[in-house]
Amino acid sequence: MVTYGEGAERLNLHDNHESTGNIKAEQQRKEKMNLMNFKKDFLILLSLISVLAFSSCGLIQGEDAVDPTPTVTSTSQSTQPPTLQETAAQVIQALAEKDMETVAQFVHPEMGVRFSPYAYVREEHQVFIPDELVNLEGSAETYTWGRYDGTGEPIEMTFDEYYVEFVYSADFANPESTAVNARIGQGNSLNNIHEFFPGSSFVEYHFSGFEKQYEGMDWQSLRLVFVQEDGVWFLVGIVHDEWTI
Repeated sequence: MVTYGEGAERLNLHDNHESTGNIKAEQQRKEKMNLMNFKKDFLILLSLISVLAFSSCGLIQGEDAVDPTPTVTSTSQSTQPPTLQETAAQVIQALAEKDMETVAQFVHPEMGVRFSPYAYVREEHQVFIPDELVNLEGSAETYTWGRYDGTGEPIEMTFDEYYVEFVYSADFANPESTAVNARIGQGNSLNNIHEFFPGSSFVEYHFSGFEKQYEGMDWQSLRLVFVQEDGVWFLVGIVHDEWTI
């Protein structure tokens, strides 16, 4: 038989045991919650690190990467060939500098460029293709360029000599007047440019005279003759003109 004291003691032991069990269970629950919160915080931190790393990578690529969006640039003006006047201006400037390499770039590759000492263009006048033109300056070779007006004597000169008398005989890059497909200087020689070069156009650079005593009879002109192919103007003639008998 269990006495009252023994029963009370057992009851107290049972209660203490049960209380101890509850404390342990509570501690386990708290530990489990702490672990879950730690995992949750760790996952959040890991996600933030991933986002930051991805953003940094994107920024670096953004600095170095080429924008895939094509830039539309209007090239209509830059791709169009020069006009007749623009082409002539480049040629006359090259002649002023005696830059035959630049002049050769404008010469028709097959027709070449024909040099005429007077307004009337003739078949026997000298013609040079681009590769020949660049080698004329400084050459000692003498050519027959035509015949002198009045005497009919042959014009036999080196290119450099002919250049001074029948090409750049005046500062034609800074002329007194210019004209397109119109003759300014009027003399006794016929202007047959359009007949000799069908479909051609020319730009004339003109001086009305230099010495007052000659009353304009010392006028000079230089005509640059071009033909157009596929929108490009090619130099085919350099025609000098002056007062003739």
